[in-house]
Amino acid sequence: MKQDITLKREGQFLAFLKPLVGKFTPNFQRMDIMGSLKKTVITIFSVLVFLGLWHLGSKALYNKEANFKIEKALNEQGAVAAEAERACIASGDSSCQPNTLPSPLQVWASLQSLIADHKVITADKAAFVEKMSERNAQLIAQGKDAIVYTGRASFVDIVLTSIKTVFAGFLLALLIAVPIGIVIGLSPSLRSAFNWFIQIFKPVSPVVWYLLVFMIVKTLYIGDSSDNAFVISFISVGLCAMWATLVNTAMGVSTVDKDYINVAKVLKLGTFQKIFKVILPSSLPLIFTGLRITLSVAWMVLIAIELLAQSQGLGLFVWEEFQNGANDSNSKIIVAMFVIGIIGFLLDRLMLAIQNMVSFNKNESV
Repeated sequence: MKQDITLKREGQFLAFLKPLVGKFTPNFQRMDIMGSLKKTVITIFSVLVFLGLWHLGSKALYNKEANFKIEKALNEQGAVAAEAERACIASGDSSCQPNTLPSPLQVWASLQSLIADHKVITADKAAFVEKMSERNAQLIAQGKDAIVYTGRASFVDIVLTSIKTVFAGFLLALLIAVPIGIVIGLSPSLRSAFNWFIQIFKPVSPVVWYLLVFMIVKTLYIGDSSDNAFVISFISVGLCAMWATLVNTAMGVSTVDKDYINVAKVLKLGTFQKIFKVILPSSLPLIFTGLRITLSVAWMVLIAIELLAQSQGLGLFVWEEFQNGANDSNSKIIVAMFVIGIIGFLLDRLMLAIQNMVSFNKNESV
């Protein structure tokens, strides 16, 4: 009887709320739609402003260098040469075009060119594999190595190589930093003992890490004819980027609530049980913050390390285009810059999504 009365009252209360919800819900929906539209319009407007300023800046720099070339021809060779230089620049001839900041349209054209080049290289590679399939089958049957495609890599292949390198370096950093961070986080004495080591090596430049790794790997691979640029690159990236994870893991472990530790003692949990069931779950927010920083640092230092190691990635691509000095080299460098930025952003969002899935703290951060 009492239960029926309670259900009846709840039904009356819901019936009272229904008109209010129906009245205000459309307003809330309109507010959400208007807010989303406002953010979208602001974003599009800011992009257009950025592109406009970029176009004006590139045009100003283009005119400045073009005027300099014409004036130089006038001073050194006379009016006829200056007029010829002016006509050449106006004609769009690549041999005399100012080599300065490219416009957005030039960068877009270079992106399309790189994509078209990737399609051509992919088709050539597929044709090579098909042509050599029978021969490679014979070689493998004889216990010999198959003939592999050794043509130049496309821009997409270069990007994939860089992503593979950064994830290998990130995994190395995780495997080194998290266990060491847990160990020194559990012991104040070890934290004091390792503190000098962390403070000295954490700010070391990626160039120095590369040189150190190069010395070691070169000796370990002595007499081996295989290309070890990838190994040098990912080890250098991992050692350079692991420090944020190491520090955050140690801090997270050392600041675990003492009540949790006492409960683990009462339950007589073993060392590994205590680490995996109590300490790690409590430390996850700080550990993942360190991993996000580590992945971001790894992606940033990767470009410099690939350049030094001559690894076939974005770093080497940017350097070779800079050295090339072709008419579209600057545009390709800008394309690479945008690709680097977009991939870095996506990697950070990926780590944030994983953090929100495994962490107790679901508040999304910027």
